[in-house]
Amino acid sequence: MTFRPILTAEEMVAAEGAAMADGVSVEELMERAGRAVADIAWRIAGKSEALILCGPGNNGGDGYVVARLLADRGCKVRVAALAEPRTDVAKAACERWGGPVEPVADAKSAPLLIDALFGTGLMRPLGDTLAKTLAEHVGKARYSIAVDLPSGIETDSGALLSAVPHFDVTVGLGALKPAHLLQPSARYLGRVILGEIGVEASSSLVELGRPGITAPTPGDHKYSRGFVLVAKGAMAGAACLCAGAAMRAGAGYVMLAGPDHGAGPLALVHRPASDPRALADLLADERVNVAAIGPGLGLNEEADARLDEILTSGRRLVLDADALTLMVRRGAECLNALETPPILTPHHGEFVRLFGGGAGNKVERARDAASRSGSVVVYKGSDTVIAAPDGRAAIAPPAPTWLASAGTGDVLTGIVAARYATSGDAFTAACEAVWLHGEAARRAGPFLIADDLVGALPGTLAACLQ
Repeated sequence: MTFRPILTAEEMVAAEGAAMADGVSVEELMERAGRAVADIAWRIAGKSEALILCGPGNNGGDGYVVARLLADRGCKVRVAALAEPRTDVAKAACERWGGPVEPVADAKSAPLLIDALFGTGLMRPLGDTLAKTLAEHVGKARYSIAVDLPSGIETDSGALLSAVPHFDVTVGLGALKPAHLLQPSARYLGRVILGEIGVEASSSLVELGRPGITAPTPGDHKYSRGFVLVAKGAMAGAACLCAGAAMRAGAGYVMLAGPDHGAGPLALVHRPASDPRALADLLADERVNVAAIGPGLGLNEEADARLDEILTSGRRLVLDADALTLMVRRGAECLNALETPPILTPHHGEFVRLFGGGAGNKVERARDAASRSGSVVVYKGSDTVIAAPDGRAAIAPPAPTWLASAGTGDVLTGIVAARYATSGDAFTAACEAVWLHGEAARRAGPFLIADDLVGALPGTLAACLQ
């Protein structure tokens, strides 16, 4: 898979410090940042009149560089400052701008608005007056661009410290930050474009990218491509969606095991498992690579007993939906005893029931849950976070909002199971599955239903063949 590193505010400071230790001056870093923003602004808005709002720190310094470079290209540029520059490099950038600087409170709106007030590192609210002023300028502009992040957003959590207007473009400088992908901040950024400034970015937190899918070899057969068993209860629909997705996501053999036949593709293998003991007999087949349980399971005593058989089967496991609710009385910590790490796919409500609300941002909570349970945790949402027990974590690109539809989570469980059946690494399998799920939704388009996702999977995987 391709991953892009995501840096916290502290990690970004360290990356810039490393660049300076290698001989790049802070002035050069600011010049590169300003040039990246100016180039993007020029491509988007051409010679549109620009209003650039500059803060007192280095984000404001970036704004002064943008102002100078756009003016050099013939743009009419006005600069409004919140206060005098407070760092030497920002002061120097302001002097190089050389044009007039008016107070933010007195500025008139322009067709192009560039927010260089605070960017990353902000830890306090803007104040109602400034937040209102920023929103008014953005609302009146034809184009709006935020430098690194819109002012009023906390970098590491994506929390809104103040009311934040919707921008057209956000230029992330040097590396992505958590707030570029986490909610609620991500919905206010518009298109996020990475502006390179020449720093080396490395982190255990990454953004998901396109996976590389390997085609079967001439020596492969249905079992070597992955045998997935989906255990169901009395509600067949969700389990059939899960099994169908596993078939379409690359598994060579998928078995649906439960108390009745159910539906699904003709190629889906149905095996009666009228009681937990019958399920245990099916799980004893050494060819079974992965067992998935939860969709359509139910919450009664028999469902609980089926989960017990799954947990003691020795197979790689994917737990979702009702299985996660049934895990609450056992405690997620008991999963540490399993031979291989299971993959858990909770939505927010299931996550809170199993792990509690916890402190910290979504990435921190997912990492804590993964560490406590010895599991790979797929903390679902429009900003899905995947975390492994060893500290690795990934954030998915924003998913289509049409995924807010019944059954789409069951489809994800099937994709996860299929990828885990073909991959030795649970974290890699979960990352592949989440990306494929989101891309299948993009291909399926507006007003999709869960069945459409399953149908879109073959083309989605085909586009990833390497």
